[in-house]
Amino acid sequence: MSKSTEILLIRHGETSWNAVKRLQGHSDIALNDQGQAQADALGLALRDEPLAAIISSDLQRARQTAQAVARQQAGPMEVICDSGLRERCYGAFEGLYYSDISQRYPAAFAAWQARDIDAVFPPGERQGESFRAFHARIAAAMLHWARRYPGQKIALVAHGGVLECAYRAALALPLSTPRDFPILNASINRFRLEGDALRLLSWGEVAHLDAAALDEVDQRVP
Repeated sequence: MSKSTEILLIRHGETSWNAVKRLQGHSDIALNDQGQAQADALGLALRDEPLAAIISSDLQRARQTAQAVARQQAGPMEVICDSGLRERCYGAFEGLYYSDISQRYPAAFAAWQARDIDAVFPPGERQGESFRAFHARIAAAMLHWARRYPGQKIALVAHGGVLECAYRAALALPLSTPRDFPILNASINRFRLEGDALRLLSWGEVAHLDAAALDEVDQRVP
């Protein structure tokens, strides 16, 4: 019988674009000060959980969050970067405020809001992805890394859309249904891969982001 792998799936800390509801996608935006404090608090929360590996999206908001986790692990730990864990690519939507997308691209916005899983965004600097293609990419990346570390615990540091894909896969939710579950910055979301089945253990752990925890970070970080 194959050994299961525990996966801590983590969303990056806050960025300045998150704060003003500006769509990021593949745009490479750094953490803001609040996001870095969240990442540092996350690292402290996970310092007693031995991780066999920390794998991150190669976008810097995820890498910075992953590095904060790695710094608190016992002994030096490398962050492995994987572009397969990037956020969904939104094509021409990227860089726009949510409030402006509907006015500039009304038909594409309507398809997005209607959860047409095969709709592709208008091309911008990069070609957008359908939700079906994005979900397949994330499923393959998660399966790849979980199988590399059987019987162990790993952290995957990624993005909101990645968390959504994992949640839907674990609960067998159709891709076309509305997203009615929270996806939080710097949250810990626990899964277990057993064979080919992804199981949800806990969702949206954010106690480490309360005021007391962030105060502890302020005292520890020069």
